[in-house]
Amino acid sequence: MLDNVAFHNTAELETSMYLPGLRLQRFPKQVRESLTDKGRTKAAESSGCEIRFVTEATNIRVMIAAQEKNGHVLVFKGDLFHAAYDLKAGVVTTLQLEAPERFAEVPSELLDNVAFSSNVWRIYCDRFTVIFYDIDAYGFAIRPPERQEVPQLTMLAYGSSITQGAGALSHYNGYVQQTARRLGIDVLNLGLSGSCYCEPELADHLAERGDWDLAYLELGVNMRGTVSTEEFQHRATYLLDGIIRNHPTKPILVTTIYSNRATYFHDTAHPFSVAEKQFNDVLKRYVESRQHANLTLLDGAQIMIDFTSLTSDLIHPSDYGHSRMGEQLAGFLRPSVDKLRAAQG
Repeated sequence: MLDNVAFHNTAELETSMYLPGLRLQRFPKQVRESLTDKGRTKAAESSGCEIRFVTEATNIRVMIAAQEKNGHVLVFKGDLFHAAYDLKAGVVTTLQLEAPERFAEVPSELLDNVAFSSNVWRIYCDRFTVIFYDIDAYGFAIRPPERQEVPQLTMLAYGSSITQGAGALSHYNGYVQQTARRLGIDVLNLGLSGSCYCEPELADHLAERGDWDLAYLELGVNMRGTVSTEEFQHRATYLLDGIIRNHPTKPILVTTIYSNRATYFHDTAHPFSVAEKQFNDVLKRYVESRQHANLTLLDGAQIMIDFTSLTSDLIHPSDYGHSRMGEQLAGFLRPSVDKLRAAQG
């Protein structure tokens, strides 16, 4: 967080000796550089990062850029969508924001009754590396949102490209974001496309973080065909044991692999099919063996319930699929969220 701006889902604001601006990084540098080659590039993407601030200004200029490829940002005022912008790689873009005049025409409780206060500007970043430069409110004060202006509960999500939001036309429509929207909670989306490998450095990082209230983990699909069942068991056990040890009272939910083409291969001896069944069994045995009151195993087939809601690659959900998954997952998470809210009073 800077003095007047909050950066959500951002573990580090990275600077460069040779380039201006602040890069929004979801993971600290030492964690990113411990991952696979692909994981290092995906961890550098600012997927689900948000720039948040509050101001009474009617007009605001926000200067940002996309680093390595063209990008897309969505702007919200509270929970309400406001505008979308396309960014060209390597070009500083000024978002010229204007406060919605029509908000004053309706009771404020209609705008502020879900998760975010309508006072909060939110710039949501899609799947690319975002560089932040400056905000200019033409002399009006700018401040970060106060605690009561943002959701009171936060879900940490770690998983594959599906969790990161792949398949949706905008990653904001990914099932994790949709789940959070339905439950009125915040989300830290740490999905890593094609590189959810549960490395020990990443596992330690997740366990050491304290900025979440419940964790949702989608494990296994990226390791089929590259990691043995024994190694998957070792990695998943290390990850889950660490989170449970550091957060014994927080809800931790793990899902088996979502239904995909390998689930239904004609060739049942295909390495992906065999590994998928074995990995799912590993997770089931782990949860049974720990008998931890706050650890829950979910059946991925009960979250991704419509095979035709996948895209034609037969693994990533379409927008429709992400929406269905968000609806299903929200139903499974709601009891935990309700208990957390009751505990907050």
